[in-house]
Order: sequence, then C-alpha cells, then structure tokens
Amino acid sequence: MNHSAITYILGWILNFEAGFLLLPCMAAVIYKESAGWSFAPAIALCLLAGIPLALRGMKRKAFHAKEGLVAVALSWIVLSAVGAVPFVLSGAIPSPVDAFFETVSGFTTTGASILPTVEGLPRCILFWRSFTHWIGGMGVLVFILSFLPLTGGYHMNLMKAESPGPVVGKLVPKVRTTAKILYGIYVALTVVEIFLLLLGGMSVFDALTTAFGTAGTGGFGIKNDSIAGYSPYLQYIVTLFMILFGVNFNFYFLILIRRAGQLLRSEELWTYLGVIAVSIGAIMINLRGMYATAEETFRHAAFQVGSIITTTGFATTDFNQWPCFSQAILVLLMFIGACAGSTGGGIKVSRILLLLKSIQQEFHYYLHPRQVRCLRMEGHPVDSGTMRAVHVYLVLYVLLFSSSVLLVSLDGQDLVTTFTAVAAALNNIGPGLAEVGPTGNFSLFSDPAKLLLSFDMLAGRLELFPMLLLFFPRTWKRFG
Repeated sequence: MNHSAITYILGWILNFEAGFLLLPCMAAVIYKESAGWSFAPAIALCLLAGIPLALRGMKRKAFHAKEGLVAVALSWIVLSAVGAVPFVLSGAIPSPVDAFFETVSGFTTTGASILPTVEGLPRCILFWRSFTHWIGGMGVLVFILSFLPLTGGYHMNLMKAESPGPVVGKLVPKVRTTAKILYGIYVALTVVEIFLLLLGGMSVFDALTTAFGTAGTGGFGIKNDSIAGYSPYLQYIVTLFMILFGVNFNFYFLILIRRAGQLLRSEELWTYLGVIAVSIGAIMINLRGMYATAEETFRHAAFQVGSIITTTGFATTDFNQWPCFSQAILVLLMFIGACAGSTGGGIKVSRILLLLKSIQQEFHYYLHPRQVRCLRMEGHPVDSGTMRAVHVYLVLYVLLFSSSVLLVSLDGQDLVTTFTAVAAALNNIGPGLAEVGPTGNFSLFSDPAKLLLSFDMLAGRLELFPMLLLFFPRTWKRFG
C-alpha cells in the first residue's frame, strides 16, 4: 500500500475543500449573516492538515487500483466530516451525527435530510448545503484530476474508483484532459439552467441553489415544499435538466465533436428515455382525476419520474398520497437509476441492460447448447471481465441492501419506511415513502441507524467497492 500517495491525495482534497468553503463565506458577507464565521474554523482545519500533506508529496510513484479505491473512500469520508463542521458551529444542526448525515447526503447527492424545516436557516448555510451537491455530482476527485500533478496511469485508477457505471473510459488519450472536458460540460449545463431559471423570474440565490441540486441530481431544496411553490415553467425547466443530467456525459462530448449520429445507436440512452416515457404514461393513467387538469397531472408525473430515476429527489407534490401502483413505479425507478457516466445514482441503466442481455443469452444456451453467441452492448462485444463485475456488483448490492434493511429495522419503524429509507440512501435518491416521504425527514432514526445510512449513501455513490474495501483486512496488509 502506497501510504504517501493516499495522504498526498487527502492533502489536496482538504486544500480544495478550503477553497470551496470560501463561497458560502462570500454568501454570508453578501447577506450580512453572522453564521459565516462558522466556516472559518473548517477552512483553517483544511489548510492546517492539507498543506503539509500535499507538500510531503509521494515517496513512491507506483499508484495502483487498490490505492485508488482506498484514496477515494477516505477522501469522501474526510470531505464529509470537515464539511459538517459549519453546520455544528453555526447551530443549524447541533448534533455531530446529524450534521455528518446531512453533509454525506449533500456530497453523495442523496438529498435525504434530518431537518424538519429549512426556511429559517441562514442563507450561507443553505448555500453550502446545496453547493455540496454540485461538488459531489461530477465527483470532487474528477475535478481535482484536472489539476493534480500525477503522472502515468494513476489518474485512471482514481477516476475508475469514483465514476459511476460498469465501465469507465477516457474521452481523449489523456485522463486530465478527459476530466477537464467532463467538468466543462458540467459547468456549461449548470450555467444554462441558471439562466433559464432566472428567465422564469427566480431570484439569483434560488436559481443558484436549485441548479446546484439539479446538476448534482441531489435534491436539497431551500423551501420546505421543495419545488412545489415555483411556477409551472420553472418546474418544467427543472424536470428537463434533471433528465439531462441523468444522461451519460459521453453523449454530450459526442455532440461537441459532431458525432451525434452515434447517439441514435445508443441502447442505454433510448432505454433510459423509454423507461421515463412509459413511467410517465402509466402514472398519468393511474392519477387521472386526482389533479384538476391533464397538464397538471402530466407535470407532476413527469417531474417525479425525472426526479426519482435520476435520483435527484426534488418534489412538486406529496407522492405519498398517490395510488399504490404509482408509488410502486417510483420505487422501481429508485433501483434502476440514471445512465452510467452521469451524476445520477441507482444501479444504472447500463447494468440493467447487461443483466437482461445476460439472462437472454442464458435462455439461448438452454435452447441451443452448441451455439456460440457474443453478448454485445452499443454494438460492441462485452468482455467476460465486465460481465463478471456486473454480476458481482449486483450480488454485493443485494447483500448490502438486505443487511442494511435488517439492521435499520431494529429502530422499530414500519417496513415501508425502513425499506424505502435504505433504498433512498443506497441509491442516492433522498425521499422515500411513508415517514421518509417528500413531506417527512430522516430525523426519526437513531444515531447508529443514521451512521449506517450515511455509510450506505457513500457506498452507493462510490459504486460499493471503495467503501467496502476499507473493511477488507488484506487491503491494509503491509501498509506504509
């Protein structure tokens, strides 16, 4: 284990977090809020630990996949722990466990909250709370890879550990350039959304925080009713961009280099859009008569489908009151999730497609035992290593989900609340059903349950393996 490489990366993580924390300080100055002082100790802590670790450098250049997974897992834990400090010091969230839960929920773009109300919080705190979504959406290490002076193939080990999806590839030969392209697209889409929200009459502060939540597919709102109080135009804009941020960012790169024709052959994209369309149609039929007009029914159905499949978690209506069939569709969408390579969570559409193709292939083997068939995705053959990783991921996912439901159930909540709370955490959704629905929150759980759900949020965001590897004894063999 290359200890110096991991501490070097942690040092850079802390230094960049210090820079991120300056933005809510600026918000505090603009709105003349005394709560801004609570960010100063967090900034000092980041710099006091980060600068020495970064200056020490890497004693050994070898940086393999194991170090990448451990570095990513520890980075997100440290990022969340330090990011929770302003919540505690400002008094917005006095409990350290609650503050850690809220911050993990922010960085992992989950959007699950322990706060019963948010409208009384200082704007600098609300800004930081929403900004954590934007930081975590594309991945903080993807951002740092644009600047981190690593050489060789080491960037790729970090990118693979943090990026969502069964396969992570480079858009261009250099990984640092790939990271810059990804963040360039991310920033551009965010800016366009902010402009369109401002065009609809939203205030600058509301537009910024809403765009942060949409871009990161997070879902922290600055209003108690989430997005319900805004105009239909604004709700449609948020719906559109939630769906756009759930698309694989490679597709936007193809558009930029004028190879959009490849999009027409994308199984993942068309499946993603098809699931959205079918879900909206089914829910609209099930909700007929519940809302005043067909337009209102379509708007709420489209918004909630877009919010849940992209794992954003915003809401325009209390879907706890929807019929069981519509709720069942939303729960299924929680598990499907968005596209690989997007800012969304869940199992991912590409994995679902590969699993279905694998099942289909097995049926063919039973019917034609001697026939040789090659499993293909997006027109390309899928190697056995990728399929093995998908199958292992699914088994591990089921085991972690089942174990979490069993342990969280010790809190004594009803099954729907417990089941959907774990589903919301592990899939980075935000709201669940029953007591953790869009009008509820996660404050009813005990501290141990909140810590377990925090672990689930981190595991879900980092594709399970980086977090679980921390508990694997051989990971730490010959550490140093």
